[in-house]
Amino acid sequence: MSDDGYGAPHWFDDDAGPVVRPYAMTRGRTTSAAQYRLDLIAVVVTEPHADDAGADQTLAPEHMDIVELCRTAPQSIAELASELDLPIGVVRVLVGDLVADELVHVTRPVPPAQLPDEGILRDVIDGLRAL
Repeated sequence: MSDDGYGAPHWFDDDAGPVVRPYAMTRGRTTSAAQYRLDLIAVVVTEPHADDAGADQTLAPEHMDIVELCRTAPQSIAELASELDLPIGVVRVLVGDLVADELVHVTRPVPPAQLPDEGILRDVIDGLRAL
């Protein structure tokens, strides 16, 4: 908030543009249908048929940027937000749109509780060496 020169505060200034833009990019949405799966370490992978995504006139440039970044290598939500210089919430909504359009899919890393026990892996390695 700044002063307008007459002592009255106003709620906008020249720096307000970037604050409004993310809201406009998501069309005012703060969630998407796929939101529940999109934590910071969820990995976004471009679908093989996403090559024709440029023909879709409903996609925003930011959608296309996400598809392009993930085409070269799978990216986490956090990496995409950093690379695109966008808030995490905006990236989640945009990725949710792409998931709904079947242009990308999201995978999650295996939780540590579901990984095999280190002792079992050592026993397997020892068994293989004994062969």
